[in-house]
Amino acid sequence: MMTKFDHRSQLPKIFTDHKLSILPISRGDYIIGRFRAFHDFTKDENSTKIQKTNFPHFLESLNPKEITSEATAINCAFITGIIQDFTGESELHSTVSGRMSSSSFDFNIDVDGQQDLLQVKVNKSQIEIDGGYEGNDSLIIIEAKNYISDDFLVRQLFYPYKLWIQKINKKVRPVFLTYTNGIFHLREYIFTDNEYYNSIKLIRQQKYAIQEENTINIEVIQNILNKVCLIQEPEIPFPQADSFERIINLCELLKQKLTFTKEEITQEYDFSWRQAGYYSDAAIYLGLVNRGQENKTSVYKLTEKGIKLFELSLFDRKLQLIELILTHEIFNKTLKLYFNQGDISNKKEVIEIMYESNLYNVNSDKTYERRSSTVLGWIKWIISLIEE
Repeated sequence: MMTKFDHRSQLPKIFTDHKLSILPISRGDYIIGRFRAFHDFTKDENSTKIQKTNFPHFLESLNPKEITSEATAINCAFITGIIQDFTGESELHSTVSGRMSSSSFDFNIDVDGQQDLLQVKVNKSQIEIDGGYEGNDSLIIIEAKNYISDDFLVRQLFYPYKLWIQKINKKVRPVFLTYTNGIFHLREYIFTDNEYYNSIKLIRQQKYAIQEENTINIEVIQNILNKVCLIQEPEIPFPQADSFERIINLCELLKQKLTFTKEEITQEYDFSWRQAGYYSDAAIYLGLVNRGQENKTSVYKLTEKGIKLFELSLFDRKLQLIELILTHEIFNKTLKLYFNQGDISNKKEVIEIMYESNLYNVNSDKTYERRSSTVLGWIKWIISLIEE
């Protein structure tokens, strides 16, 4: 566990200071160097449209409202046909998963500041496959996460890929699956050179959600906007947290574990120390999270409001979150601006509304500029919920 760093943000300070990464090369041996071990998700991936799928409601042992682990997310994606649709393999069978030996293989990897590649030799390192499904034409290897991240460790796909291309004749297809807030996001990668770790390339992606009885349209959001009662701004610094999805995800994780220290948030999920503070504070701003003290350490937990909200159906949860956001004057006025103009790309207009909204502890032009990204990010999240 001391060498398990799934994201750059989890690397120890001494590693980040010296641009170091670590990879296993056997059961008990590791290689440390200035090589590029992580791959970034591209920002435009978040614009992917969501495809709806149906859940087989005769099932009682799997509840799509209670997906709290990677294993459950994969099971749900399989029984709803999401994996089959995404891969184009209609006849899939669960064949390989869990921990296993990597066997032996070599590969080359990029090293910062060097033109020459580093050759790495792996001999029976331990690997883990979250889900493996074989069809007529291919073996699908899935790495799954139940939280949002900015990057991932290529090893989690590359080592299983290297193992299975040596063992079978069928095509091996690495897939990264993320599940949060009711959304299954699948990305398929290829390695253009089987001997080159950094030859990873995204070739396709798709977002899926389980079909609900109700849908969110412009009329639903406008009704909330018109009826909601504005509240006085809390005496909490106005948040700097551009991604509303990550606030939701943090609350989902708190619901599972009940309490988190700031250190645990940074160690277990893809949050830097600064981000952990920003997103926790944003959840506090909305009244979903409290910060308290346990054994002289600051801990975060869901408030009673937060607990009740995250026990709702996904549809009702979204409505409640929209309402929570729009009770704040800055977001309320900005969304009205969007509906009036059909656009909110002009930051200056948003900043003018911010000046009028008596935001707490925002007292410089630069701070208004930075915090305007939060306003735009949260409004764009609301707009993204509108179904055509």
